Amino acid sequence: MTRHLLTRRNLLKGCTVGTTAALMPSVFADRLAASEKNRPNIILIVADDHGRGDLGCYGNPVIKTPNIDKLAAEGVRFTNAFCTTASCSASRSVILSGLYNHYNGQYGHQHDYHHFVSFDRVRSLPVLLSQSGYRTVRIGKYHVAPDEVYKFDTVLQGNDRNAVQMANNCAKFIAAEESRPFFLYFCTSDPHRGGGKAADVPHQPDRFGNRDQGHPGVTEVRYDPKEVVVPDFLPDSPQCRAELAQYCQAVSRIDQGIGRLVEHLKKAGKYDNTVIIYISDNGIAFPGAKTTAYEPGLNLPCIVRTPWQQNKGIACDALVNWADLAPTILDLAGAMPSDYEFHGRSFKSVFDREHVEGWDTAYASHTFHEITMYYPMRVVRERRFKLIWNIAHGLEYPFASDLWESATWQAAIKGGGKLYGKRTVDAYLHRPRFELYDLQNDPCEVKNLADDPRYKTKLEEMKAELKAFQKRTKDPWILKWDYE
Repeated sequence: MTRHLLTRRNLLKGCTVGTTAALMPSVFADRLAASEKNRPNIILIVADDHGRGDLGCYGNPVIKTPNIDKLAAEGVRFTNAFCTTASCSASRSVILSGLYNHYNGQYGHQHDYHHFVSFDRVRSLPVLLSQSGYRTVRIGKYHVAPDEVYKFDTVLQGNDRNAVQMANNCAKFIAAEESRPFFLYFCTSDPHRGGGKAADVPHQPDRFGNRDQGHPGVTEVRYDPKEVVVPDFLPDSPQCRAELAQYCQAVSRIDQGIGRLVEHLKKAGKYDNTVIIYISDNGIAFPGAKTTAYEPGLNLPCIVRTPWQQNKGIACDALVNWADLAPTILDLAGAMPSDYEFHGRSFKSVFDREHVEGWDTAYASHTFHEITMYYPMRVVRERRFKLIWNIAHGLEYPFASDLWESATWQAAIKGGGKLYGKRTVDAYLHRPRFELYDLQNDPCEVKNLADDPRYKTKLEEMKAELKAFQKRTKDPWILKWDYE
């Protein structure tokens, strides 16, 4: 993995980071100013529980997301982008550190009694960018700790259920006349579940942050449950459709906020020097996606819009994951440290390419969601085959409290049916030690090939690959191969 000296360090040739231009020899000050003028502003937008298939640019014909679709039309849309764990805090720690959470210490939720935090040895993305001369600012959901590890220079306030308000609250920062570029970490709480049950709506779906009176500045886009797209992994039930309609409304609210954010960039004359990245922390908040290692939980939207994109509107098939984000952003900023190793690698070089070789494998590592949900899983995912190792397979699969209470799941288990989407309820709750899937012939991951003698060689190859990944990333759970 190529490493680069910090741009600021190269320019100052030994000057202490943080020294102001006024105190430098003029030649160094001039070179620094020229360099920082050319370095792009970078905005990383992280939605909360947004599935890949729930955008117009990813093929959903019903959902209205014109602003995100426009970013995709001006940039590149990744079709094989994955979070490394389908859980909020754990995933965000990987996004901001470039390290799998089994190594960075953020094993699960940060808030309240869950109390997982990262080790102080972590050198996070905002800290490294700040040290290299970027102004770093965050707004919205944070959900990692400790603050000194994931420290931003500036924290802006805003209702993270109203991305339009969040964007407006960023306007002054964006418009500031500064020679230094900025990194904006823009995180909504939409379309996460929340806000209680919509008691006046048939089947009483979760509100997904929607309110009867709407949100200030937002033109709410409401959906007919009969028209929403029900993915194969979910049951096509009235309860599920009611919840998907609420979820889609929350997604459209995010889209309006991104449109407003772009307006502020253009008004400030900074759109043409700003990289915008749109991702989600994990999959949609329905059983079968969020908290699981199945494709709906891990395979997520990833859109990168750069001002210099040559092949616009393309879809790239490289297998990238969220451990790659920090190195990619540091690469874009010219701020890659020479003395620090990430688990991921920069994928900047593939922005203009549709078909890519050398990006053919992704990994996932999940341990906790809530503190009561111990169910470690390790995953190696190739283009065709995928192996899930359920380390605690003797346990019944644990539920996030909001997913268990969802109208979708309760209807499935109370209705007496045996199926939940394409998978049986029993198969969802009771999992074998290994799950091996041929994604080409079984995209819904329902036919486990781990015990099929015809795939014994493939199983052993992928188990060896998984062990090598664990050894390479210093995963403590590698001991479970020998001791359980």
